[in-house]
Amino acid sequence: MTEAANHHRGIEAARLGDQELIRELENIHRSRHDTLLHGSSAALSAHTTRMAELEEEYLRRHPDRRVSAGRTREGARARTPRKPTS
Repeated sequence: MTEAANHHRGIEAARLGDQELIRELENIHRSRHDTLLHGSSAALSAHTTRMAELEEEYLRRHPDRRVSAGRTREGARARTPRKPTS
């Protein structure tokens, strides 16, 4: 990758410190909706690639992260009232 292309993408996720990685994740998640609605196809593709890189690095560093019960399929079903079947 050229230096200009690398600069445009940002620092490789594996080279970021923990706080930098969290900050990058917060920023990219905050800008996702606007990129989806108003970005070019190339911008959306680059955004998707960078977001995946950052998220994969976070998961690599935190494989045993705490998962909230409400964020699981079972937890979501418990929140949703079920319609009675006839």
